[in-house]
Amino acid sequence: MITRTYTVAFQGVEARLVEVQCAVSPGLPAFAVVGLPDKAVSEARDRVRSSLSSMAIALPSKRITVNLSPADLPKEGSHFDLPIALALLAALEIIPAEAAQNTLSLGELSLDGTLVPVLGALPAAMTAAEHDKTLLCPVGSGAEAAWVGQCEVIGATGLGSVARHFTGQSLIAPAKPGEVTTEPSTRDLRDVKGQERAKRALEIAAAGRHHLMLVGTPGSGKSMLAARIPGILPPLTPAEALETSMIRSLCGLLDEGGINRTRPFREPHHTASMAAIVGGGRGAKPGEVSLAHNGVLFMDEFPEFPRAVLETLRQPIETGEIMVARANAHVKYPCKFMLIAAANPCKCGYLSDPARACARVPICGEDYLGRISGPLMDRFDLRLEVPPVAFSDLDLPASGDCSATVAARVAQAREVQANRYDTAPGLRLNADAEGAQLEEIATPDSEGKALLIKAAERFGLTARGYHRVLKVARTIADLDHAPDVQRPHIAEALSFRLSMGA
Repeated sequence: MITRTYTVAFQGVEARLVEVQCAVSPGLPAFAVVGLPDKAVSEARDRVRSSLSSMAIALPSKRITVNLSPADLPKEGSHFDLPIALALLAALEIIPAEAAQNTLSLGELSLDGTLVPVLGALPAAMTAAEHDKTLLCPVGSGAEAAWVGQCEVIGATGLGSVARHFTGQSLIAPAKPGEVTTEPSTRDLRDVKGQERAKRALEIAAAGRHHLMLVGTPGSGKSMLAARIPGILPPLTPAEALETSMIRSLCGLLDEGGINRTRPFREPHHTASMAAIVGGGRGAKPGEVSLAHNGVLFMDEFPEFPRAVLETLRQPIETGEIMVARANAHVKYPCKFMLIAAANPCKCGYLSDPARACARVPICGEDYLGRISGPLMDRFDLRLEVPPVAFSDLDLPASGDCSATVAARVAQAREVQANRYDTAPGLRLNADAEGAQLEEIATPDSEGKALLIKAAERFGLTARGYHRVLKVARTIADLDHAPDVQRPHIAEALSFRLSMGA
């Protein structure tokens, strides 16, 4: 008799269904796991054998064969322990075969049969719901998986409790979702003295998810401004929270199964490798661009990143997804993020200060910012020079709106965009609009059109730059509660686009 149960194999955020087949047949005693397992899966034999021994269950003196189907799909990770043990228990007629067949399970076994939490419970629950199966997982992963809500989730402490549950001796209560948390930001925009134009740029960028480049001398407040972006962003919507949590689940970043409604804010160091930024490494894991999905990717000292790393950002910025292609894996991850880049004007940092500029001006600045290629710079919707703050301004009282006030305006603008793109698949914010959709929502009035065409000819805007000005102008109009894009909106969008050249 061949018994069957199910588990998943992860390919990016997708959890592909895997059928675990177990056959106990006459022959020399052996325990074989086939179906393209990696080392961790092959070692499951010893963990399962020891776990069964702790339950006083001895393996029969027969040939045990476990097949992981489809056989050409690579199987990686220790979460195959529990489904292999479940199929074997059904083959030994310790638990009902029908119960095992209606279950999708994942979990790592200790030698004493205790279940250890594993990565990816949330995507696995999505697959279980899709195929109408019960999800069985370690109790430490149950709160995370229960967020799907469309399938029953059983969180077990060990293999013994699993056997008692399936035989009806002691039923396990279904797992409950973890808590929803929103981390309030303690950093306020009013802490930043001066820099009103930079604060305005942050508001526009946050409202439409536009990419922003900040260039200024050391100590001008670039990092301080960027650190306050989370305080003006609205919480994740339920759909966005689920998307973000699936990526975090694959990386083991969900705390106690809770869903965090705060938008991600990732700030990798400039020594980060290409695999760390875009994804890769063993198992083609997600990188910083995917961990920043629906949030912010802040890259300080932007020109200091390796040139190859910077150039890999061009494609995900445009498409909102990244294909991590390796010899043994081709994995696609979502990565719709807002890129905030900060840079000094030159290597020494004081290009614009006549009292401190080095003797290599202007070559110093050209060489330094020249590390950022033209095509990459063209993808920044807003570019801003952040001037140094005078010492006398540091003692002035706080000015401008607080983060809560700005956040309310940003939330209203995003609500307008959500209603606008309600029937447009794949579109959520103005930064996503393109083609006919962009023409429909962002066509300016006659005066605005004339100004935009004149600026495009005068400064040599690319077609991408032309369209990005329209997107920013549409966001500015949304902040102003204006139904149409007008000349002042185009003028302000151009002022941010052309402040550092076209």
